[in-house]
Amino acid sequence: MFSDITNKYEKLNRKKMACCLWKICNNASNLSGNINSFLYYSLRYGHHLRGKPPGIAKSLDQKLAEKTYSDPAIHFKVDIGLPPPKYSRTKQLEDRLQMLKQQRKNPDLEKLSRNKKLLINLEDTKREWLTTAGPYHIKQIADHYGVFQHLFGDAYFYPRVPISITYDNEDGKLPVYFGNIVKPSEAATKPEVTYESDENTLWSLILTNPDGHFTNSEKVTFLAMQLTKAETLVQYLQPFPPKGTGYHRHVFILYKQDKKLDFSNLLLSERTFSTYDFYRNLQDSITPASLAFFQSIWDPSLKHFYHNILNMKEPIYEYDFPPPYIKPQKWYPLREPFNLYMDKYRDPKQINKEFLQRKLKNVHPFKAPPPPLPYPNAQHFENYVPSWLKLEIRKSWLKWGRINDIE
Repeated sequence: MFSDITNKYEKLNRKKMACCLWKICNNASNLSGNINSFLYYSLRYGHHLRGKPPGIAKSLDQKLAEKTYSDPAIHFKVDIGLPPPKYSRTKQLEDRLQMLKQQRKNPDLEKLSRNKKLLINLEDTKREWLTTAGPYHIKQIADHYGVFQHLFGDAYFYPRVPISITYDNEDGKLPVYFGNIVKPSEAATKPEVTYESDENTLWSLILTNPDGHFTNSEKVTFLAMQLTKAETLVQYLQPFPPKGTGYHRHVFILYKQDKKLDFSNLLLSERTFSTYDFYRNLQDSITPASLAFFQSIWDPSLKHFYHNILNMKEPIYEYDFPPPYIKPQKWYPLREPFNLYMDKYRDPKQINKEFLQRKLKNVHPFKAPPPPLPYPNAQHFENYVPSWLKLEIRKSWLKWGRINDIE
């Protein structure tokens, strides 16, 4: 009798195993057409893997590469700047070696260096950097901030002409570098711009804000053409990023003109501007030569600027957060705090009413509020107190959470 029952169970187990193997092979053959690929249909600790197995599924890098793919025959970078200066590499190396030899033979220089008293002229160092490796470093910084992508698309340039831009403040001059933060109150007046140029060379300087509009266009805040005659087409307007929009980039671009141009047909309605269209229409006559930019964010001084200068109400932008997700209520919630779980499904007005009543209960028109406990963590509970009520009392003692609204 016992052996017959055992044989029946063995036959039943064999049928179940054969049925499972048939399902696995059938699914694998439907996926790849090869019965041997059922090996990829893997099980881990008795649980089916959701999705494709790790050996077949694409990695994050592969998915990002497919999503951001661009055809190199269409999307390729173009250098639209001035050509690099021609110099002899051999002569440059000879000059460097000659300078190193002179410095090594100088005993005073070595003595100052060992005593940590050697002073380096930062202005000369910066001037040397701007004419050697500086243009390449500035181009990398501008790429990091997305300046070329948002202004010129697939074009870029190396700033070959050193430019200095400073704002006058009470504490002195505030320079504009490559992404430093300048507050609107610090950039209220027109900056001082200096650069090296020949007498007969014509230049154009544009200050644009690619983050000023919430569309693909820009907000031009300063536009000066034919700088030899100081012809200003758009008067300077200080940065005014609205509250809640984060940091705004303000980019100075210096163009070199091949000839005198007529900008009377340049439409700047409400200071709307497009660097891409501007350069595309005049690319045969202008060449970008220099670049500098700063970032600006809202500060309290802009309230006066909006009301008295722009004669408008100050715009304020806030992120509209979606309401928090609350899962359906259960009859018997396990391992859930009693009071916090019940408050999730109550009317918020009723909760606010209870907090207000607790506040008014301890308020007296002629008596001061009771002093806080000197050692809130060392207080003793009298008799039995439920765990959820202990937590609420400790929050009141330690001033945690919403209890600060009523105490």
